[in-house]
This record gives sequence, C-alpha cells and structure tokens, in this order.
Amino acid sequence: MTSVRSERWLRLDGTTNTRDLGGLPTTDGGTTAFGRVLRSDNLQTLSDDDVRRLAEEVRLTDVVDLRTTAEVLLEGRGPLRAVEGVTHRHFTLLPERGKHTDVFAVEEDEVPDLPADWAETVLPRQTTEADEVEPPAVRAYLGYLHHRPENVVAAVRALAAGGDGAAVVHCAAGKDRTGVVVMFALAVAGVPDEEIVADYAMTAEVIDALVAKLRSSPTYAEDMTRRDVASHTPRAETMRRVLELLHERHGGPLGWLAEHGFGADEQARLRARLRD
Repeated sequence: MTSVRSERWLRLDGTTNTRDLGGLPTTDGGTTAFGRVLRSDNLQTLSDDDVRRLAEEVRLTDVVDLRTTAEVLLEGRGPLRAVEGVTHRHFTLLPERGKHTDVFAVEEDEVPDLPADWAETVLPRQTTEADEVEPPAVRAYLGYLHHRPENVVAAVRALAAGGDGAAVVHCAAGKDRTGVVVMFALAVAGVPDEEIVADYAMTAEVIDALVAKLRSSPTYAEDMTRRDVASHTPRAETMRRVLELLHERHGGPLGWLAEHGFGADEQARLRARLRD
C-alpha cells in the first residue's frame, strides 16, 4: 500500500498536490488504472518541464477546471492552454459573486478572527435545516451539491467523455472542490468508501507545501494567512460524513448522480475510463 501511495504522486515543479487516481482497489477485486485521471491543485504555475511531462509522458488531453471565473482571471488560464490537443472545460462549484476563493471550507467547528465580511467569500453551506448541525467543511461540500449540482455533474461528465489520453481535474488547492468531484468519479469506478476517504485525506501529506504555495499568491494570500496550517488539513471524517449522508439521502454517490441526470450509460463510460 505504501508503494502504491508513493507511485500515485506526480511530483511537478509548479504544483504540490498532483496525484494519479490509479492503483486504488475496487469492490470487485480490481484496481483503478494509472494514467487515466489525475487530481491537482492550481496548474497556473507549471514549469516548461511540467508542461512537457504532462503532454508527452502523461499524454494529457483534458483539463477540468473547477475554479471560479474570478480565480481564472486573477491567476490566469495556465500554460496548458497553449498546448495543442489539450481541451479545457470550466465548471465553477461556487457562486460567481463576492470574493473569489473557497478557502473557508474549513475543518474546525469555529473559526476565530475572521474579517468582518468573511461570509461573502463562502458558498452558502447550510443548505437545509438538517445540515446546520454538520461541521463547516461538510456543509461546504453539501453546498456544492445543493447550489451547483449541474456543474458537479458536468465535471464528472467531462471526465467520462474525455479523449484517449489522461484528464486532470483541479481547483486551487485540489482538496475541496476537486475532492468532491473525485469522490463521485471513484465511486463510479467501484472504489469502496474507505478508499475514497483515504484518497481525500492524502492531501494532508503535502499540506505545508500547499498552504505555502497558496500564501504566495495575491489571490489566496489574505484568506490563507488568517488560519494556521492545521485548520486547512483535510480530515478523513469530513469525506466519511459526506458519503454517509449521500447513502442516507440518495442511496450513495451513484444514486445522487443518477437523480441529477448522470445515469447508467454515462456511469459505465466513466467506469470504463477509470478501469482496465
């Protein structure tokens, strides 16, 4: 398992949280395939060598960008835009209003010393009265599903309909928005819940470097510096709770997808892309 975890990381100059979704066990005794779908933090700072590796070695053909329009404009579209044969698709999971980041998808119950207008940076998270009892990060993830279900499905659909090469799905940190889309993709591939949870929590291994990278960007610096690194660290119980709620309310991630128009045929197509 340690060897597989190590193999999954793609060490690039310009990212800190890029990893392959290959090598994960499935409920039928198989594994997900390497070189099909990657998850990542912001791709804006890729080096020339990174771009070459992604284009030539990884054979990247599709980029699914979950950032807001404001983030794209502030950070830039990224060097992969200039690579022929790479298709970019953009699906924000946040409202296009207020400030431009979702770094307040926090893990702790209380966040001290926030700016007076901090709520303007956050997707409304208390989607139903029942969700008010959930931790903030869980409410944030449920908020994506409640407020932007069409874009969650569109992002998953883009992974299913991609080209012959690899796809990468990313946001700013590759943790929250990316984590939710990847959760659905892995569930479709037949990866059991606890492996999905473990994949989500792997970002903790690089959280120091990830926070440092985001703090170096004017787009994210103000939001990132108001909390310590520990509060940004993903916790397994966050994704575990989201999965529990999906099972209780929709029969699981596949049930939620089906209810929102991503049915059996498309699920089979995505499963085939993620499996040998």
